[in-house]
Amino acid sequence: MNGGGLLVAGTTSDAGKSVVTAGICRWLVRQGVKVAPFKAQNMSLNSFVTREGAEIGRAQAMQAQACRVEPTALMNPVLLKPGGERSSQVVLMGRPVGEMSARGYHGGRQERLLGTVLDCLERLRGTYDAVICEGAGSPAEINLRRTDIVNMGIARNAGLPVLVVGDIDRGGVFASFFGTVALLSPEDQALVAGFLVNKFRGDVSLLEPGLDMLHGLTGRRTYGVLPFRHGLGIDEEDGLRVSLRGTVRESVVAAPVGEDVLRVAVCAVPLMSNFTDVDALAAEPGVVVRFVDRPEELADADLAVVPGTRGTVRALEWLRERGLADALRRRAAEGRPVLGICGGFQVLGEHIEDDVESRRGRVDGLGVLPVRVRFAREKTLTRPSGEALGEPVEGYEIHHGIAEVLGGEPFLDGCRVGQTWGTHWHGSLESDAFRRAFLREVARAAGRRFVPAPDTSFAALREEQLDRLGDLIEQHADTDALWRLIESGAPTGLPFIPPGAPA
Repeated sequence: MNGGGLLVAGTTSDAGKSVVTAGICRWLVRQGVKVAPFKAQNMSLNSFVTREGAEIGRAQAMQAQACRVEPTALMNPVLLKPGGERSSQVVLMGRPVGEMSARGYHGGRQERLLGTVLDCLERLRGTYDAVICEGAGSPAEINLRRTDIVNMGIARNAGLPVLVVGDIDRGGVFASFFGTVALLSPEDQALVAGFLVNKFRGDVSLLEPGLDMLHGLTGRRTYGVLPFRHGLGIDEEDGLRVSLRGTVRESVVAAPVGEDVLRVAVCAVPLMSNFTDVDALAAEPGVVVRFVDRPEELADADLAVVPGTRGTVRALEWLRERGLADALRRRAAEGRPVLGICGGFQVLGEHIEDDVESRRGRVDGLGVLPVRVRFAREKTLTRPSGEALGEPVEGYEIHHGIAEVLGGEPFLDGCRVGQTWGTHWHGSLESDAFRRAFLREVARAAGRRFVPAPDTSFAALREEQLDRLGDLIEQHADTDALWRLIESGAPTGLPFIPPGAPA
C-alpha cells in the first residue's frame, strides 16, 4: 500500500512553495512520520550531489534534510539547468543527457518523461508514510498544461490533493487564488483542496472576512495563514533575486568577536550557480557578504569571491566587460585575498579549452593561477573529503572542466598562489573548522583585526532554520486538516469554478 501524499503548488514562482514544503516535512517528521520530499521537474542553477553521485536541486536536498533523510535522485528526477535565454541542460535521474531548447522540451520530450517521474514518486510512496511534493511556477499555466509533469499533470496521474500557496506580501492574493482554480479543468479543480496564505504581516482577524468570501466563492477553505518571517528562504532555486533574500543574507550581521568586521564581495557573474556557497561565510558573526558587479565595489573588500557559473566563458567576458577582470588581477598581484570556486576557479587560470559548454575553443583566462582547464563531455559529480589549512573539509563537485594544476601550493583539488585560492569544491566553507582557519588567513592578509567566532556551527544553524519552518506550520496551519489531506486525499464534492481551462 502506497503512503499518503500532497502537492504544494503556488500561484506564482517564489510564492514560497520550497519553504512551505520543507516546513510541512519538518512538522511531519517531528510527529514521527516517515516522510520524503519530491519535485518532478526543477529548473535551478543551485544543485547538489547525492552520495550515489546524482545531481539534484539544492531545494530538494534541503527538504530531505528537513525530513532527516538522505537525498536521492528519486526526489528530483528531472533537473533543468539554464545555459542561456533559450536552452537548458537536462539532467535525468542525476545525470546530464543533453542540452535542449524550451520549445524542444515542451514539444515532446517532457511528456515522454512522465513515466519516469511517476515511477520515482511511486517508489517513494512505497517506502515512506508520506511524500510531500512541490510544484513549479503556477499550476494554471494554460499554455503548458498538455505537457505538464510537475503540477496538475502529476497530481492527476498520482491522485494527489493540491494545496495552493499564495504570497500575500506582493499583493493580489485573493485574485490569484480564485484565478488559479478558475483556469483549471473540472478534473484538475477536483484535486485543489484549498489555500495557504504565506508572508502575512499584521492582524489575521482583518484578513478573515476575505478568507470567508474566498471560501464562499470557491467552496475551498484556507488551511493556514503563515506570518512574514525574515530569513527563511534557504537554498531557493529561482535565481539570485531569491537567494539575496535568503537565510543568512537577510539576517542582521551579528557583532564581530574581534575588533573588525570582514567584508566579502561576490562577483555576480552571469548564470551564477551554487551561490549558496557563501551562505556559510555570511553565517559568521562580523562577516558582511554582498554581491557586486562593478570594480569599485571590490576596492574595500577584504575577500573577493568568484563563484560557480554554468557559463564559464561567458563569465570571463562579463568580468572583462565590467572591468572586474583587471580589478581581480590587481588584487592578486597586491596579495589581497581572492577565492575562486568551480567556474570561478577556472576563470582565474591560464586558459580554458571549451568545446562543450560555449564551444568557443581556447579562451585565455585571467592568468592568476597556474591552471589549465579542458572541458570534458562527461560531468564530474563527486562528494570529496580531505584536509586543508590543517582542518578536515568536505564538499561536492559539479563541473565539466578538468583542471591541470601546474604549480602553486595544493588547496583541496586546486591550488593557492599567495592569497589567491582556487578549487572545484562547492560546500567546503560549511566545514566549520576549515572555514574559521580560512577566515583567519583572509583577515591576516587583509590587515583586519577580525576573529572568527569559536562556536559557529553551520549545520546547527541550518537545523534551527528548518525547525523554524516546522514551527510556522505547526503554529499557524490547521495541521489536523493537513494530515487528513495527506492521508485521505482531496475532499469530495468540491465545486467547479467557471470558466475552467480553455478547450
